[in-house]
Amino acid sequence: MNQEFSPALPANHPLRTQDPALSTAQSDLIKGYRGEVPDRRPVWFMRQAGRSLPEYRKLREGTTMLDSCLIPEMASEITLQPVRRHDVDAAIFFSDIVIPLKLAGVGVEIQPGVGPVLDAPIRTPEDIAKLPELTDEMFEPITEAVKLTVAELGSRPLIGFAGAPYTVAAYMVEGRPSRDHLGPRTMMYNDPESWDRLMSWTAEASGRFLRAQIMAGASAAQLFDSWAGSLSRTNYLEKVMPYSQQALEHIEDLIGDDGVPLVHFGTGTGEILDLMRDTGASVVGVDYRLRLDEANRRLGNTPGPDGRSNVVLQGNIDPALLDADWDVLEAHVREVIAQGAQAPGHVLNLGHGVPPTTDPTVLTRLVELIHSIDY
Repeated sequence: MNQEFSPALPANHPLRTQDPALSTAQSDLIKGYRGEVPDRRPVWFMRQAGRSLPEYRKLREGTTMLDSCLIPEMASEITLQPVRRHDVDAAIFFSDIVIPLKLAGVGVEIQPGVGPVLDAPIRTPEDIAKLPELTDEMFEPITEAVKLTVAELGSRPLIGFAGAPYTVAAYMVEGRPSRDHLGPRTMMYNDPESWDRLMSWTAEASGRFLRAQIMAGASAAQLFDSWAGSLSRTNYLEKVMPYSQQALEHIEDLIGDDGVPLVHFGTGTGEILDLMRDTGASVVGVDYRLRLDEANRRLGNTPGPDGRSNVVLQGNIDPALLDADWDVLEAHVREVIAQGAQAPGHVLNLGHGVPPTTDPTVLTRLVELIHSIDY
């Protein structure tokens, strides 16, 4: 019988339905995220939807990145492509962290080889005052794409995602990708009132984006704080963490012990993993810079209900080794699995996204290897 999941989820949600062909409650991914022992080791890849796949590049010909995210049939097909090819244990919804900005009417595009670029940075109180009002209705293309995808996935889970408020705000203040994020770090101290208003807006955008995906059928969710590693622990604790928690208030009735598993991931965040957990995550993603056994130690993890932290870990195969000799990659993967065994639960993933130059056959072979290794 299916585990009882939050009644706030629709009755036909994949985590609540009693139809075994459509239920994800007993899937390997959901079991892994709950610290249970799945039938096979669950694995999926960040940025698995496209990038390295020739079928993705062909489908997207003549379509901008953000437009492809907003055509429901295209977004759904791109989401499904790596599942068909690699047999990964979950699909990650094909979208982008700046999609809420685009849908709200903020001028932004993804420039090839650069990343998100805004028509004009958001830096002054006047800029922030002009930000559009956010509504649930603006996410209709996302809702439609999720429903199309879930219908095709059957009992395999879809993971929804959003950019964390700080990462979204960092793009808005800088106006484009940045190596050091000086602008947002200056604003958070020099103009705390404007920082609060901007971060409250991005928190609402991220929270509504996540809720739209979950209510439409996503069985898990991941909050990406890609640039949180640029912050000191104090910066994060005082100026960022409250807004991540604010974003998650939009889905607090959908996540938790009887709800949708929530993963929190950032790059270079080894010093704040416990704080990222404390925003409300049940799973913490670890990048390739920190061993999983050390991450487990820093989180105070121990298997079993002994009153200490029991957060599941996700990660953390080094993406650079996807281009290494197979014996080197295999040895690394087995070592990651051994390190992850120290945690209360472990879902395999990369320590960041799939590089666009990755040979897709390597990913397929990697999934086969992971699935062949018993617990």
